[in-house]
Amino acid sequence: MKTYNYSLKNKHLHDLIDFSHFSKEDNLLVQIFCGQGKDILEITINLILERLPQAVCIGTTTDGEIINNEASTFNTVISISTFENTSVKTAYAKGANSYENGITIANELISSNTKLLILFTDGTTTNGEEFLKGIESINNKVMISGGMAGDNANFTQTYISSGNKIFENGAVAVALNSEVLKVHNDYNFNWSPIGIEHTIDEVKNNRVLKISGISPLEFYEKYLGEYVAKSLPATGIEFPLILERNGILIARAVVAKHQDGSLSFAGNLHQGDKVKLGFGNVEMIMDNPFEHIFNTCNNTNTESFFIYSCMARRRYIPEIINLELEPFANITSTSGFFTYGEFFHNKGHNELLNQTLTVVALSESTHIINMTKQEPLSNKKQMSEHSRSIQALTHLIQKSSEDYKKQTQRLEVEKTYSNNLLTAQKNFLKYAVHETNTPLSVIMSNIELFEMEFGKNRYLSNIEVAMKNIFSIYDDLSYLVKKDQMMYKIQTIDIVDFVRSRIDFFSQNANLARSNFIFDYENSEIFISFIETKLQRIIDNNLTNAIKYTLENRDIFVSLKQSVTKVTLIISSHSRLIQQPNKIFEEYYREEKTQEGFGLGLNLVKRICDEEDVHIHLESNEELTTFTYTFKGMT
Repeated sequence: MKTYNYSLKNKHLHDLIDFSHFSKEDNLLVQIFCGQGKDILEITINLILERLPQAVCIGTTTDGEIINNEASTFNTVISISTFENTSVKTAYAKGANSYENGITIANELISSNTKLLILFTDGTTTNGEEFLKGIESINNKVMISGGMAGDNANFTQTYISSGNKIFENGAVAVALNSEVLKVHNDYNFNWSPIGIEHTIDEVKNNRVLKISGISPLEFYEKYLGEYVAKSLPATGIEFPLILERNGILIARAVVAKHQDGSLSFAGNLHQGDKVKLGFGNVEMIMDNPFEHIFNTCNNTNTESFFIYSCMARRRYIPEIINLELEPFANITSTSGFFTYGEFFHNKGHNELLNQTLTVVALSESTHIINMTKQEPLSNKKQMSEHSRSIQALTHLIQKSSEDYKKQTQRLEVEKTYSNNLLTAQKNFLKYAVHETNTPLSVIMSNIELFEMEFGKNRYLSNIEVAMKNIFSIYDDLSYLVKKDQMMYKIQTIDIVDFVRSRIDFFSQNANLARSNFIFDYENSEIFISFIETKLQRIIDNNLTNAIKYTLENRDIFVSLKQSVTKVTLIISSHSRLIQQPNKIFEEYYREEKTQEGFGLGLNLVKRICDEEDVHIHLESNEELTTFTYTFKGMT
């Protein structure tokens, strides 16, 4: 086979192509890559088929054209391939269902000796991934190539053609059928993920509604700025979402923006997909792009390269894009176009790619020769200062990303260790609290039995007071251990009776500290709806704190007041002025370092009050410290 490439820009077709050279060719494939719009595409098709009626002709509008070692824009490139032992067949499908279009194409074109399908779809309405799935459902062995049509980044209307028919929507295809044709495909991605991982929260096929808790438009504005977000999809296509699928990194570029802030991408995404934003790695792009192709080609003589490359590559590195194309052109005839999405076959799967250069190497030759790798003629010396700046910035981003990744991995290890340690501590605390209950109960019951038999004595009373303090601490710990594992029920509680019972429980402690409780209440019964365990934590911590900090021989005042909508619990004691009332509810904070305790009680009270909408008011002066808790009354 041989391929002849022609650039139509500013030239007349009859002056450009010697049609007599192809007039006797039976197996003739013409690909038209048109960046000049529908009218030029139509004129070019008609002229070619008029002179070469036996040719199989497909075409597409573009976002740039490839001819040998050059990338052009607003041009038309004509690629004419002749085959000796390969037949060429075309088909089209123009239905609204992309998946069904793929099935139609596959059924019409694929036969037992089909070696390659070249596929073009419109670039604005077709779901490229669904289209390729349709083909794969019929045959997942035949290699595919091609891409989605472009319209010079206007994203309004693209066109494709088969024969002399031009379509706004759908797909066109060519099958290369042969017993001798050798086909090899490969790709260069060179877009690197950067930053943290994000989750696709809500999606419908290729339209993403929410990512990491926000709309996709807000997501792009957050990470790429307001200008990029407003200019999507024409601007920002260089920064796709990157994920791994079927063992390869693939990108999903924005193709449409919607009023609700959702974005449509060139291929499907799925709920739960983990993605990162990507950037073009110029250093990788500039490496020899075909090096690994010949490592896997068994030294087959390549006679034609067809390249279908993403528009983002040309727009991201316009000044050095030719460096990526030149190595192919140095080997043999090279042609193609810049797409809105590239088609690639990978180990039994058809993939829709973005940001990717895909290449197909073709040969009918039965002659095996040693293929030597040729270095590109161009050199990095040809790079402009702007390109060098991009390369340096890319290097900085890449190395920073590597450092970030290593740091993240270390943090993950440390986080895992910390979580395991915290879990072990929680388990220890849970078991310790559980095992403490029995001996505490035994001690208290034996104290009561001793007093019943022998009466009270000073030493035993001191032990009993200490035990009640331990019980209060135990109840706090027990609550903290169980609060996330138990569902506490709200109950109707007579708070007068409840407070009285807790005062009775701690009265011996107060007497030992030479204090007394003075309990005052407006009504004999006052009811609230509350969780009993939480209410006990509020009252017990305030009573024990009052006992601990009240000055000797001074009373502790507890009162309950009731109005139509609220119930107020007031606990006042004669204690030293609280120096930092804004810190008194903080964890581990203690005003008086000489007193025992961990400073956890009031923090626990504050957390409970926040959870249950109980208002706290603290007032402290040289004479009196008062804690006021306002509960919702029962209506």
